[in-house]
Amino acid sequence: MSIWIDKNSRILVQGMTGKYGQYHTRMMLEYGSNIVAGVTPGKGGEKVLGVPVFDRVEEAVAQTGANVSIILVPARFAESAIFEAALSDVPLVVCITEHIPIQDMLRIMAYLKDRPVRLLGPNCPGLITPGECKVGIMPGPVHIPGPVGVVSRSGTLTYEVARSLTNANCGQSTVVGIGGDPIHGTNFIDVLSAFEEDPKTELLVLLGEIGGDDEEKAGAWLKANSSKPAIAFIAGQTAPAGKRMGHAGAVIRGGKGTATSKIESLRDCGVHVVSKIADIGPLAVKILGK
Repeated sequence: MSIWIDKNSRILVQGMTGKYGQYHTRMMLEYGSNIVAGVTPGKGGEKVLGVPVFDRVEEAVAQTGANVSIILVPARFAESAIFEAALSDVPLVVCITEHIPIQDMLRIMAYLKDRPVRLLGPNCPGLITPGECKVGIMPGPVHIPGPVGVVSRSGTLTYEVARSLTNANCGQSTVVGIGGDPIHGTNFIDVLSAFEEDPKTELLVLLGEIGGDDEEKAGAWLKANSSKPAIAFIAGQTAPAGKRMGHAGAVIRGGKGTATSKIESLRDCGVHVVSKIADIGPLAVKILGK
């Protein structure tokens, strides 16, 4: 099994007609994802890569039954794209777009509180259920199906975690990138809760970063609620205090949010913390008894 997406997911791509949108639509189609519609205002009636394009999300959902949206539009259009998907009650909205203003995200999050919609991202690589469905920009070949659920704040490092697991012949149930911006729709605990309820996910892997306290909260949740073993890696272990590293949320302030504090907190909660991503695969093999 998996969480949130599988071979039956019906995907629409907002921004499919642009160069970036077309490229990643092609990659998702080649992976086997069931893309049923694209949405670009003014392009309705066209087809891209054999997929019908609509002017509005509401129209696309009504005609195709789409239940997942991936947003591949420039930052200045992202707020309206998310609102449009939410107005149509698309259950899962995956926003890849980066550099969305904080004010836009505050309005989006306030609106989503009253909608039956999960936002993943923004500024995230998306998610993949190996062998079934990819909704995002991650490289498909580094993933194989299996019992390990992965959740990550990073983008590129998420692929390295998957590669380490795959090289050790430890497949993944679903790999989820939540994004590294200060304001995002889905957090570690949301994903870990879903993995806890998935009977086929046997081991959890958490990839965190410096800044904030999301990793500490995740560790406390795991200690109190999870029946499954967990491995963690914290990126940014050599980062100096006060300097932003990569994502907007990856900054240490006032001695809080350091890699050391996160590692200690996670270990205190019973999580296996590794010092190198390459160690995740071999440790997963040991824990799973493969």
